[in-house]
Amino acid sequence: MASTKYDVTVFGATSFVGKILCRYLIETFGQELNWVAAARSRDKLDALKVELGTAGKNLHAVQADVTDEASLRALCEHTRVVISTVGPYALYGEPLVKICAETGTDYCDLTGEIQWVHKMLQRYEKAAKASGARIVHCCGFDSISSDMGVYHLQQQARERFGQPCNKVKMRLWDVKSGFGGSSAVSLLNVIKEAVSDPNVRKVMRNPYAICPPDYQPKLRQPDVKTAQRDPDFDVWVAPFIMAPVNTRVVQRSHALLGQAYGNDFTYEEAMVTGSGARGAFKASMLTAALGALVSGAAFGPTRKLMARLYLAPGAGPSPQAQEAGFYDLRFLGTTTDGRSLRTQVYDNRDPGYGSTVEMLGQAGACLAFDTPKDSYAGGFWTPASLFGDRLIPRLSKGIRFTVLDE
Repeated sequence: MASTKYDVTVFGATSFVGKILCRYLIETFGQELNWVAAARSRDKLDALKVELGTAGKNLHAVQADVTDEASLRALCEHTRVVISTVGPYALYGEPLVKICAETGTDYCDLTGEIQWVHKMLQRYEKAAKASGARIVHCCGFDSISSDMGVYHLQQQARERFGQPCNKVKMRLWDVKSGFGGSSAVSLLNVIKEAVSDPNVRKVMRNPYAICPPDYQPKLRQPDVKTAQRDPDFDVWVAPFIMAPVNTRVVQRSHALLGQAYGNDFTYEEAMVTGSGARGAFKASMLTAALGALVSGAAFGPTRKLMARLYLAPGAGPSPQAQEAGFYDLRFLGTTTDGRSLRTQVYDNRDPGYGSTVEMLGQAGACLAFDTPKDSYAGGFWTPASLFGDRLIPRLSKGIRFTVLDE
């Protein structure tokens, strides 16, 4: 690498999401951001530069591989922030987290693998605190949309009511999204680990699994596991597949922010299926389908068959499918004295790709430009606990954070 100290390095730049992220950084930041693309294959890096057109000609590109610790250290020596798109993270993510934690290099990713996040906390949080590295997992649709959505609602509640909402629900109101190969592989690997390792199952069941060790309240957290009618929204809901990740991230934010959401804070997520008999039927079908998916993936032969049926890692929906995607999240917060507030997080882009890339890119920029080392200590943070009010204006260029009760 050149002796230049880059603002940001995109690690895994030639992956499916990595390519979209590189294009986003070029189109959004131009010369404002001094960044470099990194991947293990020089040929793929050269192909990426061609694919990016005129803007790609001057793109800095370097080789680095998760199996080569020296290349990762060299990478970290010449960058302030690393954005990693190399998943599944449980299979490929640990070496880079280790090096970042040891060298004091800031890091963010888009993992949704909570059992892996728990493991990284156990192994490297002490090193990150000592070196000053700020490690921020889950900076894609999982879990910035939920984590920052709750943070936004709570800020609005304090302005209006003078207190936070101790009870919050998030409902995936509507969504259209493609499904990538890496997402499928990550999901199947999580299920595989849970089946084979009782410690992983214990982590997955614990709503406070990634909270600091000194914050383990006995408060029972709500968990939508079946089709049910939600009287607060007057709709039927089904389990949301990413709730086990998002709810844990939100709970860690609450803990790191000094229990800022109230001493008896509860948070739940579910997917809206509609109203009336049709909504009830759809909720039942989605619940059954999710159960079948998890049960099927729990058995080795079935899991291998499912892996062959899904897209291969590195593949994903077409640009047209990404353009057609969108999501609409609705939040309902209730205070201890019964006052309520409804908010929305909305984007007219595919949650797993277009919107995730904006979240990930802006999280990296927020680390580089808005989060000085002398004000925010090293350690493992969440998006809301570290970025707070500084990230929402960055995201609001494309993602809407709205109060619905006005």
